[in-house]
Amino acid sequence: MQLSSNLLSIKPSQPPPSSKLLLLKPIFCFSNSAESNSLELETLQWSSICNQFSSFTSTSMASSAAQNATLPIGRTLHESQKLLDQTSAARLITHPMDFSGIDDLSEILAVAASGQLLTIRELCTVRRTLRASRELFQKLNDYASNDSHPQRYLPLLEILQNCNFQVGLERKIEFCIDCNLSVILDRASEDLEIIRSERKRNIEIMDSLLKEVSSQIFQAGGIDRPLITKRRSRMCVGIRASHRYLLPDGVILNVSSSGATYFMEPKDAIDLNNMEVRLSNSEKAEERAILSLLASEIANSEEGINYLLDKVLEVDLAFARAAYAQWMNAVCPIFSLGNFEGCDSVEEEDDLAVNIDGMRHPLLLESSLEKIPKSVALRSRNAIESGNGNGAVDSKNISQGIPDFPVPVDFKIRHGTRVVVISGPNTGGKTASMKTLGLASLMSKAGMHLPAKNHPKLPWFDLILADIGDHQSLEQNLSTFSGHISRICKIMEVASKQSLVLIDEIGSGTDPSEGVALSASILQYLKDHVNLAVVTTHYADLSRMKEKDTRFDNAAMEFSLETLQPTYRVLWGCTGDSNALSIAQSIGFDRNIIHRAQEWVEKLKPEQQQARRGMLYQSLLGERNRLKAQTERAASIHVQIMNIYYEIQAEAEDLDRREVELMAKETQQVQQELEDAKSQIETVLQKFEKLLTFSGRDQLNSLIRESESAIASVVKAHTPADKISINEADQASYTPQFGEQVLVKGLGGKLATVLELPADDETILVQYGKVKARVKKSSIRAIPSSAKKVVPGFSTHRRKQNKQNEEYRGNLETELSYGPVVQTSKNTVDLRGMRVEEASIHLEMAINASQPYSVLFIIHGMGTGAIKERALEILRNNARVTNYEAENPMNYGCTIAYVK
Repeated sequence: MQLSSNLLSIKPSQPPPSSKLLLLKPIFCFSNSAESNSLELETLQWSSICNQFSSFTSTSMASSAAQNATLPIGRTLHESQKLLDQTSAARLITHPMDFSGIDDLSEILAVAASGQLLTIRELCTVRRTLRASRELFQKLNDYASNDSHPQRYLPLLEILQNCNFQVGLERKIEFCIDCNLSVILDRASEDLEIIRSERKRNIEIMDSLLKEVSSQIFQAGGIDRPLITKRRSRMCVGIRASHRYLLPDGVILNVSSSGATYFMEPKDAIDLNNMEVRLSNSEKAEERAILSLLASEIANSEEGINYLLDKVLEVDLAFARAAYAQWMNAVCPIFSLGNFEGCDSVEEEDDLAVNIDGMRHPLLLESSLEKIPKSVALRSRNAIESGNGNGAVDSKNISQGIPDFPVPVDFKIRHGTRVVVISGPNTGGKTASMKTLGLASLMSKAGMHLPAKNHPKLPWFDLILADIGDHQSLEQNLSTFSGHISRICKIMEVASKQSLVLIDEIGSGTDPSEGVALSASILQYLKDHVNLAVVTTHYADLSRMKEKDTRFDNAAMEFSLETLQPTYRVLWGCTGDSNALSIAQSIGFDRNIIHRAQEWVEKLKPEQQQARRGMLYQSLLGERNRLKAQTERAASIHVQIMNIYYEIQAEAEDLDRREVELMAKETQQVQQELEDAKSQIETVLQKFEKLLTFSGRDQLNSLIRESESAIASVVKAHTPADKISINEADQASYTPQFGEQVLVKGLGGKLATVLELPADDETILVQYGKVKARVKKSSIRAIPSSAKKVVPGFSTHRRKQNKQNEEYRGNLETELSYGPVVQTSKNTVDLRGMRVEEASIHLEMAINASQPYSVLFIIHGMGTGAIKERALEILRNNARVTNYEAENPMNYGCTIAYVK
């Protein structure tokens, strides 16, 4: 087989760079063993987060990676920061990117690599994916080039900029295959073109022969109608069994079920059918050869295509993270470096290594937000702060939209703190808070923004090691305590000085005294070997370790003694009580039992320390309650103010709507009156022109006076009788009275009611709707008695209308002084359709030929305006023209000139 020269000129695709990041492979920063990986993921519910995240992906590859919990997680601080920058850059783009043409080609590439043929549909899938990938990169380039700060898109552009988009392979497939019709084109090879040409010519000859034979059989009565069909892959004709003698040398290929009709191949068609079979087989062989060649080209480019798909997947995941962040109203976290041992000191804004405000667990957040949409519109680019090195998102307005459920958790951990001991009652939220911290660290490493407020800050942890929940195992003969200690042992083996360790109920499940001793020893070990360890406990002795070592810190879960319910908030730097006795008393325990338990508590704890802690705790609770009451009062006042604001706004909108409706109705009435006046004047003019043709010269003046009188009557009938005008001299001495309605300039000429008489400072208190305002006396206008009950806004419109009527009557008086302003064929010059020079000559001739003190109607039309401008220039410069009236609603496209 030989390909055409055009196809051979396309060079094969180049291999991709040697270093490639296979995003399809999981990159998890946990312990080294696979068992530990799965346990850590299950503990922090990472698979549930990934499943939630999968709804925002666009390609099947990204959806599969999310559902299998194989999303990329940075193995270094640089990789995690790179993922965060990609997410922030994707949130800049306001419109969703199109990934619809990109398919997973892994199975197609495997088939091609095995040496098997690819179908036309599979080849078209490869071409469509390559083309869509190239267009995706071009679209990103367009966004960057059209932005004033193109460097903000670099994190996305860097993903695809070094990719080989296999343009040569795409063009080869396009050259050989028509993907719209799913057929191989003749130009795919010279042999295929020749074979198809010969086959076409052979079919035409055979078709002509069979038509002629079938027609002869029909004429001889051998068949009801000419019949040409195919039997056993050969063309033949139908003939009755009784007339088979008409084809003496024909070959019977088939017989109908009734036996009445034979399907015979004429003798002259045997060679043509044989040729058709040979050409058909040759065509199929040539098509298989073309498909084999294209499959071989794809197999040779397998590495480059896989690399391109990995990069496209990386782009899709970046946009999915951006959409996920938008759905959660999330903000970009900032990695703090102050807790890293052996690294250069970094200037921090505060003394906190972990500073997260209002963090919510994404799985709990889903129930309080809208259902996850299929397509999430990305935030406006104005909401992104790309100037800082961490790609932080401006959360000034984001946090306002986060709902009150779930209860947000704050994390405040100082620099230098290695171990945080959280105490508090059961079901108080200790475990959920600890899980939220671990999940926030894991999401940050994976480039996800956090559902929190402001700018969350936390260190980058290489390992996130957690022991949360009951790990007893009957198969491994492990009790609750044994499973707990086994997990802690594995954690201590793999933890490094950049690790985060989370342990729930440390030392529980055994004798309390031994549990406290073992837990204290474990915490002493962790403070020297990990970046940060957060543990929960009911052992009060562990909370006292802070007094001996500053690398320890305490936190407590808040508990309301009034409602005997937890508030699920963390009090950092405080020590919490389990409140077991209070809870037991609330549910009805015997008072004697509660009393004896309290006596035992007093014996187990030093009296002075207990009293001091109790007083401090009560003081803190009182301060919190006071601040809470102030907050509630401020919120109540705010709600009242907003209610008043919305009420005033609704009333103002209603007044504006009524004003617009009244003005529209009045405008319609005015237009109708103008139409009626114009119609009546046209009737007078028609009557005048009709009588003018039959009247003599002596009757002309009488006829003109009658027409003028009729026109004047029409104008007077349509002119308002009363006008609203205010004399400025009278206005200076005008003093409004209490309860009187007046017009106020500051309110756009709307009506207001006077509430107080003028003060010494020449100001007056008025009320517009429910709004009261003090305005200057000079800005108030009186309303005539005829207009006092007019709807606000109507008087202003009526003054404008009266002003127009006065101008029209002034023009009418000018016309009457010059004679009848009646348009006839004798005093009209039509310039439409002329060139500018020709129109100038006609207009000057018409002015010179006009009688003294006459009126000339100049029709210039509504075209480009060139003739109109030239006509107005001539009228301004001509000495005989004393005045001219520009076009108005009565005569569009026409100017009236007064000639002396």
